[in-house]
Amino acid sequence: MFTMVKTMGLSVLARQELVPGVASFLIAEFFFKFKSFALECLAFLVTWVVLGYLWSLIVGKPAE
Repeated sequence: MFTMVKTMGLSVLARQELVPGVASFLIAEFFFKFKSFALECLAFLVTWVVLGYLWSLIVGKPAE
């Protein structure tokens, strides 16, 4: 994560990942009840990747 922030910059990373990250957090909080922290964490990360991909299709690649 540090390398990503250092490479992309915090503002670009926030614009690109803030919406999918918050949406993934809310989905995980309300819908994922696996009774296992590891499974819920993994499902959260997978959800974040999928929503991040969909968000990049909608918004497009940010200008660097």
